[in-house]
Amino acid sequence: MSARLAIGSAFAGAVPSIARGAVPASDVAILNFALTLEYLEAEFYAQANRNKIFGSSKELFRFSQVVAQHEATHVAFLKKTLGAKAVAKPKFDFKDTVTDPAKFAATAQVLEDTGVHAYLGQVGNIKTKAVLIGAGRILPVEARHASWIRDLRFSGGTTSPTTPAPAAFEDGFTKAKILAAVKATGFIVG
Repeated sequence: MSARLAIGSAFAGAVPSIARGAVPASDVAILNFALTLEYLEAEFYAQANRNKIFGSSKELFRFSQVVAQHEATHVAFLKKTLGAKAVAKPKFDFKDTVTDPAKFAATAQVLEDTGVHAYLGQVGNIKTKAVLIGAGRILPVEARHASWIRDLRFSGGTTSPTTPAPAAFEDGFTKAKILAAVKATGFIVG
């Protein structure tokens, strides 16, 4: 993990100083929106991993370990980039989605799809090239997470309308739509 964090941290140094106002307030808001979603994902995987819910599912365990590391690195990158302007980490209650493997997998798919839609929905709103590059480096990783969990959930001969890559194009969602979806989960409690 330290190599990944070092790479993210090195890139964070290339982002213009937020403290000096080199990044417009709209980009700071987008970065904080992304940070809140990354906090949600990172804590979700961390809690599931602490609960050791995966039993004999080595692949689900591996997925959760790898993705937890990625999401924690995203949080560290965004916090470093935002500095003092970073939003505080909310409190979460993931209910039984971090104690039941099937509910964990279903929730992971929803969260990863939400991350993809959120990043994609904000790309056109980012004004600072370095911020756009940072978001652009996270977006494909979120898409890979979404594909990986779909594959785990629906492999093994099951017939499902869900495929790892369900369409040739993906749409971004507005910030309002993402916030409504996250609020509907009830996971953010403070």
